[in-house]
Amino acid sequence: MQATRSKSLILGASISALINMAASGAAGAQQSSDTTPAPKPHKATQHKAKPVAVAPDTAKEMSAQMDALREQVNQLQRRLDAQTASDQQIKATADKAAAQASAATASVTAVTQSIPVEVKTQIDAAKPKTDKIYYKGVTLTLGGFGALETIYRTKAETADMASTFSGIPFNNVSTGKTGEFRFSARQSRITALAEGDPTTDVHLSFYGELDFLGAAQTANSNETNSYTPRIRVMYNQIDWADEGLHFLAGQNWSLATMQGKGMTPRAEDVVPTIDAQYIPGFTFARQPGIRITKDFDKTYWIAVALENPQTTFYTGPNAYPKSVILTDNSAAGSGFNSANTLSLNHVPDVIAKFAYESTIADRSVHAEVFGLYRDFYERLNYSNQDVSGGGVGAGLTVQVVPGMLDFQVSGMGGKGIGRYGAGQLTDVTFDAAGAMHAVSEIQGLAGLTLHASPALDVYVFAGEEKESAQAYYGTSATGTVAGYGYGNPLYVNSGCNYETATGACTGNTRVVEQGTAGFWYKPWNGKSGRYQVGMQYSYTERKAFAGAKDIAPIANDNMVFASFRYYPF
Repeated sequence: MQATRSKSLILGASISALINMAASGAAGAQQSSDTTPAPKPHKATQHKAKPVAVAPDTAKEMSAQMDALREQVNQLQRRLDAQTASDQQIKATADKAAAQASAATASVTAVTQSIPVEVKTQIDAAKPKTDKIYYKGVTLTLGGFGALETIYRTKAETADMASTFSGIPFNNVSTGKTGEFRFSARQSRITALAEGDPTTDVHLSFYGELDFLGAAQTANSNETNSYTPRIRVMYNQIDWADEGLHFLAGQNWSLATMQGKGMTPRAEDVVPTIDAQYIPGFTFARQPGIRITKDFDKTYWIAVALENPQTTFYTGPNAYPKSVILTDNSAAGSGFNSANTLSLNHVPDVIAKFAYESTIADRSVHAEVFGLYRDFYERLNYSNQDVSGGGVGAGLTVQVVPGMLDFQVSGMGGKGIGRYGAGQLTDVTFDAAGAMHAVSEIQGLAGLTLHASPALDVYVFAGEEKESAQAYYGTSATGTVAGYGYGNPLYVNSGCNYETATGACTGNTRVVEQGTAGFWYKPWNGKSGRYQVGMQYSYTERKAFAGAKDIAPIANDNMVFASFRYYPF
C-alpha cells in the first residue's frame, strides 16, 4: 500500500506538471501571436478591453497538444489502476496463505494434543538412538549381557559353566556315579570399547571384556588366565589404515584361535556353545601378548605374535624317578595365589599366521594356516634344560548357503600343544632320567551353523583331541623294570572301573571326543537390545590308554545346558 501511495503522488505531480506546461505553452503562443504593442487609450475616453483573437492554426496546435496531454494522463491513470489491482490481488493471496497457515497450525496442535499417551510412548521409543558415547574426543561403545544359565551333568565334575573334559570321573570314584545340577549367573559379561583418531591415518582403540568365572584359589595361566576378577580380554591397538598395519598389546584370544573374518580382534570364529570350555578339538587360548598384523587390501593377512608361555606336565604316578633332582614348576609368588604353582618358562610362545579372505561363487571363504613354536624349561640335577615343541594348524570357514548355512573346520597337530586345546591335555612328560619330552597330539573340530531365520540359529559340532603315548622304562638295581612317561602300558588301571575296586587307577587320558548340538532363539532383537534363549546338549567321552592287563577305562558324560541372556547394547 505504501508503494501505491507513492505512485499516486508521482502521478499527481506528473499531471500537474503537464497542465502547467500546457498553460505556459498557451500563454506563450498568445504572446508570440501579438507582436505589435497595444495603443494606449486616450485619457479623455476609456474603452473596455476586447478579447484577443487567436489565429486558427495556433488554436489547432494547442488543441492537439492538449489531446496528447490528456492521452498521457489517461495512460498513467490506467497503469496506476492496474498496479493497484495487482497489489490488492497480492495482498488477498497473502492474507489467504496466512489464514491457511494459521488453520494448519491449529490443526496440528489439535492432532498432537489428541494422541493417546501410549501411542506417544511408542513414537518416543522408535526415535533413533546413538550406539556410542562421546567423551573428550573419544567414542565409547558398551556391550555385554546379563545371563542366568543352568547345567546338568550325568557325571559330577563339580564345575561351573566351564566343563573339565579331561577330568570326567571314572567309575571308581563316587562322583562318577552321581549327577549334578546348578544355576549360574557367572558367565554374565561386561564389555567396553574406546576409540580415538589422532590423525586421519591412525586409529587407536582399547577393548576390555570381563566375566565372573574366575576362582582365586584355582586361577592359573594354563589357557584362559582365569584370575579374579576374570579378564577375558583386555588390550589396546594401533591401526595405520593407509598402510594396513596393526599393532596389538594386551590380553586377547591367541593368534592360534580360528578367525571368522580377516585377522582382526573381535572377529574370532568361536563355537557358539553355552559351555564356557567350548568343545574338545577347539584350539584356543586367551592370554597376554603382543601382535603385529599386516593386511594386503583386506584379502591377504599375515601376523606374528609373542604370547605368554605356560606348560602342563604329567605329574601322576611314576612321572619320573624319585632319585632325580628336578624342578619344573614353582609355588606362585607376588600377584598370584600362593596355593598354585607356575611352570618354569623363559621364552614366550611364538605364533605366525597367514590368512586369505575372499568371495567365491557368491560365498564368503576364509582360510588360514599357522605355526606355533614353544620352549619347555626345567632344571634337572643342577643343570638347566630346554626342549622345543610346537605345531602346525589350519582352518576353513565357508558359507555353504549364503546367509543360511555356515561350515567350519579347524585343527592342529604337533608336540606339546595340549594347553591350546579345550580338552587341556598334557604338554610334557619325563623319561627315566627325568628329561622332558613333548607329548605328540592332534586336535580337530568341524561343525555346521544353520541360520534358520533371523530369530533362530541351530548348530551341530563334533571335536576330538588325541595324544600319543610317550612311554619310557627304567631298571632298578634289583632288575625290576619300571614304567615312566605318559600312557605307559605298565601303568595299572585295574581300579578305574568299580567304585569298590582296590587296585590303582592311573588313567592317562588318550582321547577326549564330543558331539554337541544346540540352538539360540532371539524373540526380541532391535533398538531395545537383544534377548535370546539357548539350549545345548553334548555327549563327551574320555578314553584312557590301556595299561597293565590291557585295561583301558572309559568315562562319559551327558550334559544339558540352558541360557537366558539379555544384551542391552
